[in-house]
Amino acid sequence: MSPRRSYDQYCSVARALDVVGDRWTLLIVRELLAGPRRYTDLHADLPGVSTDVLASRLKDMERDGLATRRRLPPPGAASVYELTGRGRQLLPVLQALGEWGAPELGERRATDAVRAHWFALPLLRGLDAAGAGEGGGGLVEVRLEEGEFHLYVGTEDVPVYGAGPAPEEPDARLSMDTGTCAAVGRGDVGVLDAVRDGRIEVTGEGTLAKALREA
Repeated sequence: MSPRRSYDQYCSVARALDVVGDRWTLLIVRELLAGPRRYTDLHADLPGVSTDVLASRLKDMERDGLATRRRLPPPGAASVYELTGRGRQLLPVLQALGEWGAPELGERRATDAVRAHWFALPLLRGLDAAGAGEGGGGLVEVRLEEGEFHLYVGTEDVPVYGAGPAPEEPDARLSMDTGTCAAVGRGDVGVLDAVRDGRIEVTGEGTLAKALREA
């Protein structure tokens, strides 16, 4: 475990960066907001990180109280990492960074990796802005060209999102192209406007689906 480096400044911003300012740490948090993840899954969804750096960052996060590791019971019998309560408090930090960084996206570069679930946090922000969390929110399944992911809107004490289809019947299904999803994340278009314009197709008979179609 690497010794913690410090800015040695009596400032809350500096103290926060002492803990999460290392390269890859916040992106690991992004992945763990989906719930418990195996080391191999984290490595697969963080293209570019070396195994040594990932292992070191996870150990640092355990030491700093951001993440814990536990062993799954049989037949899983694998170790998984998950965020602590303090780690989950970084959600609004990532949301704010994502909002600030959205104008930097531009056109996707040839060297850019992409995973469908990387659009989850920006889209969640867009759904919140559209009032989707009012009335209890719900489970939303999203379909893009790159794949599927699901979101938990307006709920607490559950993973924020997950890769792949919803684990149960969702309250709404959203289908859109990646360009529309990125535009919602940048704030160029609102979710409700995109639904009205036909850029987002909403299906399902849940309260949330009906609210999005009828707004």
